[in-house]
Amino acid sequence: MNKEEKFVITISRQFGTGGHEIGAELARRLGVKLLDKQILNEVAIRVNAVEDAVEKIEMRNPLWRDDFTNFYRNYMAHAEYNGREQGQTSHALFRAQADAIRRIADRESCVIVGRCGFHIFANHPNALKIFIHSSIDCRKRRIAEKYDISEQDAAAMIVDNDYSRELYTKTFTGSDWHDARNYDICIDVRNFGVNGAVDFLMNNFE
Repeated sequence: MNKEEKFVITISRQFGTGGHEIGAELARRLGVKLLDKQILNEVAIRVNAVEDAVEKIEMRNPLWRDDFTNFYRNYMAHAEYNGREQGQTSHALFRAQADAIRRIADRESCVIVGRCGFHIFANHPNALKIFIHSSIDCRKRRIAEKYDISEQDAAAMIVDNDYSRELYTKTFTGSDWHDARNYDICIDVRNFGVNGAVDFLMNNFE
């Protein structure tokens, strides 16, 4: 990635790795825009929906979770998903978000956290696609400390969120979330921490 020209950095991450914080710090150090909540604002305008309604879908309300569950069962049974049985709103939202992300990236350099950015910019000439991962024990400790909960509850949160991210990726891209071929760099943050991971990435930009 050439940071002297307009660029895109996409970050996919396992739950509890600090991937969002890494993206935010990268954006700050590089002096570019972080795309997360701003995407929702643009999508809300594009699809003529109020922001809180879009956020409810993003937060995996029951209908959103049912969409994933139904997809998973159908996919495993038939090895295909035509998008017509369930989740029309979800697919429309994904397409609208992808369009909004592309419009912003056309105007300026940016860091994108989640939302299958690796897929949206798979063929971008100046994109760096990153996957952040770590051990389950490391993630349990981090989540337990962050939310002041037991490691048992943290483990349950990790399973739930990782499951949803895997299904989200498979549903809207047809790709395996964990497939290293989707990314340019995969980082185990166990021995780095947030700032160490950002330092490592910044050193590789120069």
